[in-house]
Amino acid sequence: MTNSYDSKYQTEGYYWGKQPSAICLRVLPLLPPDRPLTLLDIGCGEGRNAVFFARNGYSTAAFDLSAVGIKKALRLARDAGVSLDAFTANILDYRLTESYDILFSSGSLHYVPDGMRGELFENYKRHTRPNGLHVFSVLIPKAFIPPAPDEEPSACTWISGELLTHYHDWKIEYSIEEIFDCMSGGVPHQHAISRVIARNVDA
Repeated sequence: MTNSYDSKYQTEGYYWGKQPSAICLRVLPLLPPDRPLTLLDIGCGEGRNAVFFARNGYSTAAFDLSAVGIKKALRLARDAGVSLDAFTANILDYRLTESYDILFSSGSLHYVPDGMRGELFENYKRHTRPNGLHVFSVLIPKAFIPPAPDEEPSACTWISGELLTHYHDWKIEYSIEEIFDCMSGGVPHQHAISRVIARNVDA
């Protein structure tokens, strides 16, 4: 996977903005941080979602392929007065060796080729604590939505419903397929996205 976002993140502003994804708000009531909870943001970009979780009391780690993005994520965390363990890693190579209460990813899993998905999700599930959550969003193609102006050749296709197939043995807390407006790169366009929140109830 090429590191094409470095150039997009070079500007002073934030390419994705600073506001968290709307799905972040659904995590708080499902697994509130009324006790110490750990969260990993997989493919955190410039840190908007990771910093949201850190501000709301989760012990948050995050990684991204882009070193420029990680630098900006740490700056965003510093400006917000929160701690963030952010590091550079490639989603295709990096595997978990410690467990978390919540795994979160928005807009990064579509870089994972079909042949790697089963093994990757098994690693993620093995390293999720009992009652823990996976909060994942993946872009899906729709024939009636034109390709995004910043679409990348390294992105891989996911189809409607595919994300759910990895959680036949977990409790589905939330699942939706929706279309949203996007201004990444300053050009208005739309994406279709599949979002799933699944809980590990195998205690």
